[in-house]
Amino acid sequence: MDGAAVDAYLRRIGAERPGAADAEALRRLHVQHLRTVPFENLSIHLGEEIVLTEQALLDKLVRDRRGGFCYELNGAFAMLLTALGYEAELLSGRVYGEDGRLGIPYDHAAVRVRTAEGPLLADVGFGRHSHFPLRLDTDAEQADPGGVFRVVTTGEGDLDVLRDGAPQYRLETRPRALADFEAGCWWQRTSPKSHFTQSLVCSRLTDDGGRITLSGRTLVTTAPDGDRTEREIPEAELLTAYRTHFGMPLTQAPLAPTPPTRG
Repeated sequence: MDGAAVDAYLRRIGAERPGAADAEALRRLHVQHLRTVPFENLSIHLGEEIVLTEQALLDKLVRDRRGGFCYELNGAFAMLLTALGYEAELLSGRVYGEDGRLGIPYDHAAVRVRTAEGPLLADVGFGRHSHFPLRLDTDAEQADPGGVFRVVTTGEGDLDVLRDGAPQYRLETRPRALADFEAGCWWQRTSPKSHFTQSLVCSRLTDDGGRITLSGRTLVTTAPDGDRTEREIPEAELLTAYRTHFGMPLTQAPLAPTPPTRG
């Protein structure tokens, strides 16, 4: 990323160029990213390719003002951090399902950032998660507006990330390249077993610490205290909803996935 691309990215998330690549600046960048760049899987339901290259990610997130899922969001964020002078590297993770089983290899991508204050976990691509980076050098509880988190080392040397006592995903500690996630990304956008092919979601953190989510045609507003309101959006108003609540100038609405046939 050259200087112009960095400046454009920072304008996209409403952040100033930090004076130093330290933990405090990372906290500001992290929360601003969550507030401005949605976690969304619309490309899958718009028939768009998902390309994991630097230029493709910058075009989608910055030029087109879209969001994405973990490979795109954390892939782009790692590039931005590196360009700002951070030592940032991608880590591969496997997400815990509702049945407690781990997902496929390269199921998730997160970012380890090495700072003078210690190694930190940055994750702007997991939907509901911590608002700020998590410390990786302690297994103590870490209070965050998004919950109480712990990062625990497993017997195999991996890292389990827990929120409010429940395991969220398991990270390997070996650094990975963005291209390493291409097979996982392909599976997520094509497999009928993938959560992303079965659902349609667009979600971001709100400025007050709540969350706004458009799931199919249901707009869910969650207050910081957890209070939720839901409203069905008429099909004719979907494009306006995406533009108003997520700043995304779509020209067509994504097609909601068809429920699997039982029998």
